[in-house]
Amino acid sequence: MVNDESKDALINKLQAEIEKKDETLRKVGESINKLNEKFQTQDSLINSLKDSIKLKDDQIKTIRDSLELKDQQIKAKDEKIATLGKTIKLKEEELKAQASSITDENLLKEKDEKINKLQKEIEILNDELSKADVDLETLELENEKLRQAQSSLSGSKIIDFTKTEITKSEILIKMREILEKGLHNVMIVVPTIVDLQELYLYEVKSSVNMRISCLINPGIDEHSELLDEFTSLDNISLRSYEREDRYVIVRDGEEMLIAVKGNSEKNHLTIHTKDSKHIRLFNSLTMEGWLQSRGI
Repeated sequence: MVNDESKDALINKLQAEIEKKDETLRKVGESINKLNEKFQTQDSLINSLKDSIKLKDDQIKTIRDSLELKDQQIKAKDEKIATLGKTIKLKEEELKAQASSITDENLLKEKDEKINKLQKEIEILNDELSKADVDLETLELENEKLRQAQSSLSGSKIIDFTKTEITKSEILIKMREILEKGLHNVMIVVPTIVDLQELYLYEVKSSVNMRISCLINPGIDEHSELLDEFTSLDNISLRSYEREDRYVIVRDGEEMLIAVKGNSEKNHLTIHTKDSKHIRLFNSLTMEGWLQSRGI
C-alpha cells in the first residue's frame, strides 16, 4: 500500500504538471490571439487594397473614355481638315482659271473699254442728278410757299386728324426720343409687348422706373421670350392690357405723348405736349391703361 507521503508527493507532482499544462495553454491562447489580430490586420489591408484596385479601375475607365472622346474629336478635326484641303484645292483651281483668263490681252482690252464707257455714263448721270437736285430745291420752295399761302387763306391752325397719316413707326420713334430723356418715372402704353422692342428699354438708365401696359399672351413664344427679357430688368413693372388701342408715354410728369388708333393703319390722332395743364387734364386717360391692366 502507498503511504500518505507518497500520495502527497504524487498529488503535488500532478498539480505541478497541471499548472505547467495551464501555462502552456495560456501561451498557446495568447499565440492564437496574436494570430487572429494579424489575420484581422491582413483582412483590413486586403480590403483596403481591394478598394484601391477598384478606384484604379474606375480611373482607368475614365481615362479610357477620355481617350475615346479625344479620338472622336481628332477624327472630326481630321475630317474638317480634309474638307478644308478640298476647298483650298478648289479655290486654287478657280484662281488659276481666273489668272489664265486675266492674261488674255483681248479680254483686258474689252474690259477697259467697258469701264471707260461706264465712267462716261456715270459723269452724265451725275450732271443730271445735280440738275435734279436744283429742280427739287426749287419745287420744295414753291411747295412751302403754297403751304404758307394756304395756311394764311384758311386762317385756322386746328389740325383735322380724320385722314392725317401718322404711322406706328413714327410714333414709336418719337416715344423713344422722349424715353431717352427720362430721369425718374415713365408711364408707357403700347398695343403689344412686341412694340416695346422699338423703345430700346435696355438703354434706359437703371434709375428710371418704368410702368408699362401692353398686350402679353404667354401662349405666344415671342411674347413669352420678351416677357422673360423685360422682367429681368429691375426698373420695369409690366402688366397686360388687352385693348391694343393706344400709344402713351408720360415722362417725369413733364412731357406727354398720346396716339389713338384710327380706322386706317396709318391714321393716329396724336397729341404731344409739355404743357403742365395739358398733362394734368389727360392724366386720367394716361393712367387708364395701367389701372385697367392686370398683373402677369
